[in-house]
Amino acid sequence: METPDVQSPGPTSNDARLGIMELANMISVPMSLNAVVRLNVADTIWQNGSNKPITASEIISRILPSGFGDPENLQRILRMLTSYGVFNEYTSSSNNSQRRYSLTDIGKTLVTDENGLSYGPYVLQHYQEELMKAWAVVHEAVVDSSTEPFMKANGGETAYNLYVKKPEMNDLMLKAMSGVTVPFMKAFLEDYHGFKGVERLVDVGGSAGDCLRMILQKHSHIKEGLNFDLPEVIAKAPQIAGVTHVGGDMFKSVPNGDAIFMKWILTTWTDDEVKTIMINCFKAIPDGGKLIACEHVLPEETNNSKRTRALLEGDIFVMTIYRAKGTHRTEEDYRRLGKSAGFKSFQAVYIDYLYTILEFGK
Repeated sequence: METPDVQSPGPTSNDARLGIMELANMISVPMSLNAVVRLNVADTIWQNGSNKPITASEIISRILPSGFGDPENLQRILRMLTSYGVFNEYTSSSNNSQRRYSLTDIGKTLVTDENGLSYGPYVLQHYQEELMKAWAVVHEAVVDSSTEPFMKANGGETAYNLYVKKPEMNDLMLKAMSGVTVPFMKAFLEDYHGFKGVERLVDVGGSAGDCLRMILQKHSHIKEGLNFDLPEVIAKAPQIAGVTHVGGDMFKSVPNGDAIFMKWILTTWTDDEVKTIMINCFKAIPDGGKLIACEHVLPEETNNSKRTRALLEGDIFVMTIYRAKGTHRTEEDYRRLGKSAGFKSFQAVYIDYLYTILEFGK
């Protein structure tokens, strides 16, 4: 029996070779970003708003005043991140070794603001030792999806369990979420107008209550906010005017309200678990009430835009760290889940660069 002809993939183009080399070496990008956050480079360049271009040697002298440090290696990191739009680079025709750097708009997201917030902790959160171990076994999510790679790499412990056991991990996670939440909530409150008629609002998975605080400050007609989360989370929540902290389990029940709000909750659970959460929300609101969910919503078609890449990368993060079958979903996926939970209406509101507001009406 003759062996069928095997087709060769043909000659590889230069672009293809460069493309696979870039992907193979991509780890240099996030780890270098991690390094500049740890070294506090963004705040050092920013200097209260001056953003004056300075050399790696000048940065070193400010972050390591003891005189130690290697400016040449720092410059190598800055050059690479410049190619990804984090820094601006300035060279002199007479001396190319004296490169100077300032922050781009991307770089400015790493600057600590007046409230002590930035995207820096969000970067650092991703590269903790426990999370890094999980990335070496991402393929296990394909081989056996009954447990996520994080559990396989960390002796059967879930990420949520380690947040409870290791306060430093939990503190970093909370600071990371605050740094991302505040700019999102400012955009959300500026452009979303769906709280009309709501007097009692429940935030499911509200953590410390920051979102409710901001919503109540913006919408004075909301008389009461209920911040609902696990008892161990609520135990650490600060007192907030107009907010009552309630401990419980969203898989069993949700406090009653005119509307339910949640942010970045549904994406870490399976379809069956999401349906359970949504049914409990449905039971907790009156006819005419609504569930307002802020989630990552995938486009139906895959493309190479920054938004699509960020969403798909986040989806793999969920699969690897939190739940192997937790997932970012499409608008149609959420429409279907809402209908299965009993909701009569659904609409997606796109007001943010990344996150989508999903309204489910009873």
